[in-house]
Amino acid sequence: MSDPTGTEAGRPIARHTKLVGRALNRAVVRAPVLWPILKRPMRDFFDRAAEGWDERTGAGSSEHLAPLAAGLLHVKPDPERALDLGTGTGTGALLIAREFPRVRVRGIDVSEEMIRRARRRVGLDPEGRIAFRVGDAAHLPYDDESFDLVAQLNMPPFFAEIARVLRPGGHAVVAASSGPSTPFYTPSSVLERRFGRLGFETVQSGEAGAGTFHVARLPG
Repeated sequence: MSDPTGTEAGRPIARHTKLVGRALNRAVVRAPVLWPILKRPMRDFFDRAAEGWDERTGAGSSEHLAPLAAGLLHVKPDPERALDLGTGTGTGALLIAREFPRVRVRGIDVSEEMIRRARRRVGLDPEGRIAFRVGDAAHLPYDDESFDLVAQLNMPPFFAEIARVLRPGGHAVVAASSGPSTPFYTPSSVLERRFGRLGFETVQSGEAGAGTFHVARLPG
């Protein structure tokens, strides 16, 4: 579920889009119980928007991915299994696979249309290390402690599920392509506080290009 900013290709964010996205993000972060109500309209929006998404928004461009790439630099040692939440058309998952040549990556998104397009990219992965599936970030279809890395770009964080599927010593990377201007944006202060309640320690937070990133680690 990538956000509908359009800023990576040099287009300004519509004020209405930013306000709606920010309100939805705040609702999910503060009151996750609201997600079942919000899930269907958000899924429907991204299903409708999937056709031509990358071309319209610049998803997959170096500017779009810069904060995620910067966050991944602080993930050590290299993960064996990684999960890309809200993968959209799969650009984040492909970046993770490039950064960590031995990792196996799973990408998940609530939008079936986005996942259909992400699966078309699997041809870029001749070793078969990447797979995509439709799923809900609030109720991940994976066992406890399944991943060494959970990453997400431009979507609301579901803290409890991230903590559940991470192995001890694993990392969480939360990035926003346009920083505070990203419709689905959570400030680092909130990320540090909410991850801290679950026992995470902050590794690094910062800026990259026009975006921001936050890296947290679940102690081993």
